[in-house]
Amino acid sequence: MIEMWNKRYAQSDFVYGKEPNQFFKEQIALLDPGKALFPAEGEGRNAVFASKMGWQAIAFDNSIEAKKKAKRLAEENQAEIDYFICSIKDSDFEEESFDLIVLIYVHTANRRIDHQKLIKYLKPGGKLVLEGFSKKQIHNSTG
Repeated sequence: MIEMWNKRYAQSDFVYGKEPNQFFKEQIALLDPGKALFPAEGEGRNAVFASKMGWQAIAFDNSIEAKKKAKRLAEENQAEIDYFICSIKDSDFEEESFDLIVLIYVHTANRRIDHQKLIKYLKPGGKLVLEGFSKKQIHNSTG
């Protein structure tokens, strides 16, 4: 799976563009900046946007190619993000240390387990912004 994502992100264009996800953009505008975690962040568009909005943005993904592009996007936007290479399963952050966790179309085979792990990183009173796939999404797939 990692090879597939590395190949996808190795292309010169940004797969999902450089602009943040619209739902995320609307939701983060309602919140006061703090420390945000972006699991499976891909090319960094949401983490970079959050950084520009005053958030401390920490992101991770399995793909080294995604990290390279995220760092490039951050430089282009004069934004600062910390970006790690790991899976949700292998992530290791301090419990109750994030004000916000952002999950935008995260691909996971173990959603319940992964979400239970991630929620431990959220501070009491912290927020979760999640936009996911519909069960009907499979019918929209071309492959």
